[in-house]
Amino acid sequence: MQMLMPEPQIFVERTLALIKPDVVDKEEEIEDLILRSGFVIVQKRKLQLSPEQCSNFYADQYGKMFFPNLTAYMSSGPLVAMVLARHCAVSYWKELLGPSNSIKARRTHPHSLRAIYGTDDLRNALHGSLSISSAEREIRFMFPEVIWEPVPAGQRARDYLNLYVNPTLLAGLTALCKEKPADPMTWLADWLIEHNPNKPRLQHQIAEEEHQ
Repeated sequence: MQMLMPEPQIFVERTLALIKPDVVDKEEEIEDLILRSGFVIVQKRKLQLSPEQCSNFYADQYGKMFFPNLTAYMSSGPLVAMVLARHCAVSYWKELLGPSNSIKARRTHPHSLRAIYGTDDLRNALHGSLSISSAEREIRFMFPEVIWEPVPAGQRARDYLNLYVNPTLLAGLTALCKEKPADPMTWLADWLIEHNPNKPRLQHQIAEEEHQ
């Protein structure tokens, strides 16, 4: 009897990462670790929150003893907000961060980011969303202009790949074989950017095409 293998699922999550005020000077170093851990930085911005904005962001912590110190710390200087993407981004980012208490992290997860860059339970260097739903809320908070579209999965993802990605990639690889450039990776990257089927077009370009 033939075994039916489950069809592969294509799914990419997004999560929010914050480089907190006291380690902003380590931004490049931390970003390099993030990229080498398999994440893509989809969006990034540097900003400084007011105490009121911090209170709204951490509204679920309201009433706890550390809440005033938390809002004061998070509003004490600029921070870096990033949208990270990869498979199971929320859980992988939490794993890379380690325990929220940096002192504990140094004992139990010495290679985690909070163990390396954090100081204590409050000044733990970095923030990560706890769940997919909290990631969506936090990304909307830090990047209000973001259009949050559902990520295609299953048959929708395969249809998208077959319709847009595969034909473009095949054409690019065919052109690469004909051209035989000295730096094939850079050449292909430039070709894909130039021939991106979803590349935005200016209104006058569309008008010209309609009149042709």
